[in-house]
Amino acid sequence: MLTDTFERHHSYLRISLTERCNLRCTYCMPSEGIELSPNEEILSTPEIVRIARLFAAAGVNKIRLTGGEPLVRKDILSLCQQLGAIEGIDTLAVTTNGIVLPRMLPDLQKAGLNAINISLDTLQPHKFQLITRRKGFDRVMQGIKMAAEMGYDPVKVNCVVMRGMNEEEIGEFVELTRDLPVDVRFIEYMPFGGNKWAKEKMMSYIEMIDKIQEEHPKLVKVKTHANDTARSYKCEGYVGRVSFITSMSHAFCSSCNRLRITADGNLKVCLFGNTEVSLRDQMRTGCTDEELATVIAAAVSRKKKAHAGMEELAEMENRPMILIGG
Repeated sequence: MLTDTFERHHSYLRISLTERCNLRCTYCMPSEGIELSPNEEILSTPEIVRIARLFAAAGVNKIRLTGGEPLVRKDILSLCQQLGAIEGIDTLAVTTNGIVLPRMLPDLQKAGLNAINISLDTLQPHKFQLITRRKGFDRVMQGIKMAAEMGYDPVKVNCVVMRGMNEEEIGEFVELTRDLPVDVRFIEYMPFGGNKWAKEKMMSYIEMIDKIQEEHPKLVKVKTHANDTARSYKCEGYVGRVSFITSMSHAFCSSCNRLRITADGNLKVCLFGNTEVSLRDQMRTGCTDEELATVIAAAVSRKKKAHAGMEELAEMENRPMILIGG
């Protein structure tokens, strides 16, 4: 069911829990905002659990909860408990902006959350407010340190690098890895609906590495797993590491094992594709698990060998990142 025509088996499912977010990041949400789906169009908890069980039975062993901001969903703790109890799910992860993490993390860990990514694009409080259009820098930093203290290793810190905005802070982010068990993941700036992507704003990972090596010439490549999207490195003597998500300059489509469910119940087989299949509508019209599996298998079989490429992606219509759960 989850193996496409290029023999890629998909074992990693990202599930967006909500379109709502307590930040308004410039690279994620259009300046004019977005029209949120009505509540009745968002997947219910039983629907999410049903989908997760079906995917787990077909070989998915990792689920990542995304948004919007997943921690604003009211039943997040109950949902984590139910997803973590599904047979075959080894990793239950979340990608969060960290704003409410300090008060929620102890309960999330008890509920079964065993991996965490925290988005942070600057180490300067005033610039944080510029990028996110909101306050909250101190809470995010508190969440990162708290996660490390609670045994999450590594704590993954996602940093979208934008030329003219935060590229001069790359060295400061590397310094976070000196004493903390963090994996700072520098992400190439990607185009999504309404984020006003421009090629000149994108900094490639090669440029990032060159910049880091000016101060850290002993940057050693770290061995990663076959399906990892990140190219990882470590500074000699540092506790943590740095990684690069190279979706734009060096795509990793050939080893992609990820599928996505949007908050309104659509299956996306490629983050950069604009084709979606509604699993919500199938479930709400009374389809059986066998029928739903057939719909999923057909969608996976249509997955292309690779996304359209950097130049073409900028011209393609796609939903804003906040609606995709990227």
